[in-house]
Amino acid sequence: MQEFVIVGGGIVGLSVGLALIEKYPDRKVIILEKEPEVSMHQTGNNSGVIHSGIYYKPGSYKARFAKQGTQSMVAFCEEHKIEYDICGKVIVATESKELPLLHNLYERGLQNELYICKLSADELKEIEPHVAGIAGIHVKSAGIVNYKQVSDKIRELIEAKGGEIHCGEAVHHIVEQQDRVIIETNRTTYETKYFFNCAGLQSDRIAKMAGYMTDVKIIPFRGEYYTIKEEKRNLVNNLIYPVPDPNFPFLGVHFTRMIGGEVEAGPNAVLSFKREGYKKTDINFFDLAEVLTYKGFWKLASGFMKEGVNEMARSYSKHLFVKSLQKLIPEIQGEDLKTGGAGVRAQALRNDGKLIDDFYIISGQRCTHVLNAPSPAATASLEIGKEIVRRFEVKNKQAQSLITI
Repeated sequence: MQEFVIVGGGIVGLSVGLALIEKYPDRKVIILEKEPEVSMHQTGNNSGVIHSGIYYKPGSYKARFAKQGTQSMVAFCEEHKIEYDICGKVIVATESKELPLLHNLYERGLQNELYICKLSADELKEIEPHVAGIAGIHVKSAGIVNYKQVSDKIRELIEAKGGEIHCGEAVHHIVEQQDRVIIETNRTTYETKYFFNCAGLQSDRIAKMAGYMTDVKIIPFRGEYYTIKEEKRNLVNNLIYPVPDPNFPFLGVHFTRMIGGEVEAGPNAVLSFKREGYKKTDINFFDLAEVLTYKGFWKLASGFMKEGVNEMARSYSKHLFVKSLQKLIPEIQGEDLKTGGAGVRAQALRNDGKLIDDFYIISGQRCTHVLNAPSPAATASLEIGKEIVRRFEVKNKQAQSLITI
């Protein structure tokens, strides 16, 4: 019997594996990944931003993990010679009506104890000369990294410490018993003392497979990007974000310089017709039917109908996409952009139509399920791994105390 089995080989699952093997070096850790390689979905299609935590509610896991995660991610990259850059970012108000929102964001950043400062229009120009803003916030702790490189290094460390990562193994059936968890895959059957679900876009299905009937469903939102042609990359120094709409659960299109020098513009946020659908033409009728028959989705959609239509229109119209970008950088033109990649965000939604805004982790006797790990999950991945192991340790000690009594 194995000691620990993790389903999901993205950066969160890998971080849980690393935290377990460091805490329990004499116990076996196995990670199961259905794809032929690790980090092929959310991690591998990540924009690479090291998030500061300025957007998140003070006291939330997201706020705490983002700040701690920035520190641990930088330390990890330093230790393992992975390229990163704490380049900072600007959040830009382009209209006077955005100034109160910008101020509220600044106050939130202070509550989260971040190193930030307000910018006048002239000060903003000194940092990002091509931005058309009337005011801004400089978030100095934001940065960039390639999370696929981070994931590959975590995998290397796990395997060096005796852990195993089995790719091409899809889980088909799970039974949680009193003293073990039985996991059937397309290749074999595992028996383990403890099971961790870090399956991202499939996490709700894995939980249901294990017998956990939650009111949470993963809704896939695709974010599409353009890349700026090399000769126009000088329009963007680092990271440029708009003031987010507080009534819309996405940050809006922005500019991101990436490790390697490329610059991405985007993303939008549209419903994906397939859980792992990175193209407009990708469709899985089971995935789509699951969304369209879920009452929580229609409650959500009714509250964001206008925004949803605008996002969909921008998905099919480069002209509209460019107009959104020009609010931040008026010089940008359609011919400056090439079609880039896309990512799919796993967003947990409740039956009542409310998005789960924070990390959401549930535990049973022998199972732990990560049912929502939104941005800044990549930034915070090492801290999430430590937190899950900490929770496991506390729960295990409590169970041992009950046995002793």
